[in-house]
Amino acid sequence: HVQLVESGGGSVQAGGSLRLSCVVSGYTYNTYCMGWFRQAPGKEREGVASLDFRGRMAYAASVKGRFTISKDNANNTVNLMMNSLKPEDTAMYYCAAAPTGLLCGGSWLKGAGYERNYWGQGTQVTVSS
Repeated sequence: HVQLVESGGGSVQAGGSLRLSCVVSGYTYNTYCMGWFRQAPGKEREGVASLDFRGRMAYAASVKGRFTISKDNANNTVNLMMNSLKPEDTAMYYCAAAPTGLLCGGSWLKGAGYERNYWGQGTQVTVSS
């Protein structure tokens, strides 16, 4: 079965950087959509970044230009490089994968197909001012 395991969270001061990684196993779909969501206390989970099997990327407006998603095929890893971090980026970050790449992008980040996603256990990111 599909397993997603995140790592790389931690605490950093505003303006700093963190790199999250997600090791993906058991994912055998021909078309993929993978990415990152986050959830801050008292808020709904929101999409951050996605990457599909065509290499197309999408980002939430709040992180565009600061975050970069990438995939390391050799290590079955999806990474999220986060630069210029702000206190409002503080949240639990979850790696996610959809069973199809056809809905990837802005719609997926806004919740399309949410109930069919595979999820990691989450990694905490805390940004202090």
